[in-house]
Amino acid sequence: MIIQWIRNSKAAAGLWAVIRIYLGYSWLTGGLGKLTGGGFDASGFLQGAVAQAGGDHPAVQGWWAVFLEQIALPNAGLFSFLVMWGEILVGIALILGVFTNFAALMGITMNFAFLFSGTVSTNAQMVLLTIFLLVAGANAGRYGLDRWVMPYLRNHYPKHTTKTPTKPIAS
Repeated sequence: MIIQWIRNSKAAAGLWAVIRIYLGYSWLTGGLGKLTGGGFDASGFLQGAVAQAGGDHPAVQGWWAVFLEQIALPNAGLFSFLVMWGEILVGIALILGVFTNFAALMGITMNFAFLFSGTVSTNAQMVLLTIFLLVAGANAGRYGLDRWVMPYLRNHYPKHTTKTPTKPIAS
């Protein structure tokens, strides 16, 4: 019954719009701060996260530190670009309510990456709120551009199904 309300209620859609816009604003301001702050470089953050992987009570798990050290640090420029523009694009999409589920999924992915890297800040709260948006499904974007974009895409770009040709049975 509660899931039905979360996914279909117009009142719930209003609540999700408020939460969606709040999350979008948080993402957008974070990304714009990185864009306009004189250049964002994630390498210091990445090195700090790797350093937190040692000791008796590591804040960063070893497997994640290996990923950061072997993949992210050597490509810090790419990761800086992805984080900055990812935050901006997720923020815009959530504020406008366009591709809401995809934007929420990308946002929660970034939140988990930050949490895995030993940062707490508002990430845990953002994860919790984003879970509600993901559970709400299409209702999270009901009062946003998804109301028009998703039906348009559904009607103009239908799913293509491939039929397998039938072969005659050899006798």
